[in-house]
Amino acid sequence: MKLYDGGRAPNPRRVRIFLAEKGIDIPLVPVDMGKLEHLGEAFARLNPMKQLPVLELDDGTILSETIAICRYLEELHPEPALFGRGVLGKARVEMWQRRVEFHLLGTIQAVFRHTHPAMKEMEVPQIREWAEANRPRVRAFLEILDRELAGRRFIAGDEFSVADITGFVSVQFMKPARIELPPELTHVGRWYNEIAARPSASA
Repeated sequence: MKLYDGGRAPNPRRVRIFLAEKGIDIPLVPVDMGKLEHLGEAFARLNPMKQLPVLELDDGTILSETIAICRYLEELHPEPALFGRGVLGKARVEMWQRRVEFHLLGTIQAVFRHTHPAMKEMEVPQIREWAEANRPRVRAFLEILDRELAGRRFIAGDEFSVADITGFVSVQFMKPARIELPPELTHVGRWYNEIAARPSASA
């Protein structure tokens, strides 16, 4: 088994943090996104979507999409449970994972992809108006999240989950997208600092 990895990009980082939390060691195959290696024909044979990360199993089977990879690894290594416990717990993690992915990470990515000079060759065309339309959406979701975190330790409940991984990587991705975390969102700030102190945060 090996993981084709894209360095500091958000989705590869999510998988690496997931692996670190599980204590799983999988060989990494670096793919230089800055040199557009993921857009080449060789990588397209692995993933026609030309996106990272990609997990290649020992029999040659290919899995892509961050959460699909994480779910596969969760089935192989169920502890610690990062997709929730019990029927309701798993549903809550799924709910918050999707909310964070679509309404936080997705909106931050829209700002980054449509404004950052490094994305000029990957996001064609760059539409600055779309980026600016998403900036207030980032803050709006963070305000919702701040209210939710006033009553619990982690995003989906009292246990750390994949939703926290997605949220943490999202907030870190705000820096290259040039979006500031509002200091008045103290509950998000408390949560972020706690996640940042976990050993997996440096993965």
